[in-house]
Amino acid sequence: MSKQVIVITGASSGFGALTARALAKAGHTVYAGIRETKGRNAGQVAAAAAFAEENGVDLRTVELDVASDASVEAGIAAVIAEQGRIDTIIHNAGHMSFGPAEAFTPEQFAELYDINVLSTQRVNRAVLPHMRKQGKGLVVWVSSSSTRGGTPPYLSPYFAAKAAMDSLAVSYASELTRWGIETAIIVPGAFTKGTNHFAHSGSPADKARAAEYDDGPYAGVPDQALKGLASLEPADADAASVAAAIADVVDMPFGTRPFRTHIDPAEDGAEIVNGVADRVRAELFRRIGLEDLLTPHAKA
Repeated sequence: MSKQVIVITGASSGFGALTARALAKAGHTVYAGIRETKGRNAGQVAAAAAFAEENGVDLRTVELDVASDASVEAGIAAVIAEQGRIDTIIHNAGHMSFGPAEAFTPEQFAELYDINVLSTQRVNRAVLPHMRKQGKGLVVWVSSSSTRGGTPPYLSPYFAAKAAMDSLAVSYASELTRWGIETAIIVPGAFTKGTNHFAHSGSPADKARAAEYDDGPYAGVPDQALKGLASLEPADADAASVAAAIADVVDMPFGTRPFRTHIDPAEDGAEIVNGVADRVRAELFRRIGLEDLLTPHAKA
């Protein structure tokens, strides 16, 4: 395993913070992308620094607000100025909302798309020119089993955004292989413990519209949906297993990494459906004479 320079977005808590620490302990130089590092997330910056010192690892933080072009460009430029390169970028930043789809305003949907989808485009446009010049790199996308697995009600803005992000990851993958850039899509299931995903989820802005659902034939559905999800999660399910899986994928030799890695204790069916979809994709590429785009090309 060679030491890599890694940037991970949305690393103040949850999968992001766990992954940053796992990768640092694996011997890499890791930049945890965090927004408002001198404001509300100053505590997370201090915690990362303390972890680095206590464990003797190279874990750093960088101001990175994925909703801001200027912040992303400045953050990526700062890492490259310090290290001279970025070997791996991990798209982890995301946000969840919970409530009936109709009660969310179009502006709320747009905000969720911005955080979960457009953020990856901002980061890619800042990072990929450098990776293409290097002739080698790894792009890791933290997707969700909801994109093709069981999708309980009341999570539509998040599900739609993650599906769009997953689709973007698949499209990017074949456009980067000839540059020597590899793609790995990580597919976590619904971990209801160990992250702030559910605890910090947004709610519909149109409260009156939401009340029509809650006080009507859908009364009790929100509680049932959340309780049902939690009941499917084994008692020993650990969000840290997602971080461990990402670290394992990053440490694999170039050209050997799996296109998708599922970490889904509830086994909601996403792995089966994704398997079919990815085979269909591969077969189409073979049929149109572009099979070489399915695997990364090492720089000569």
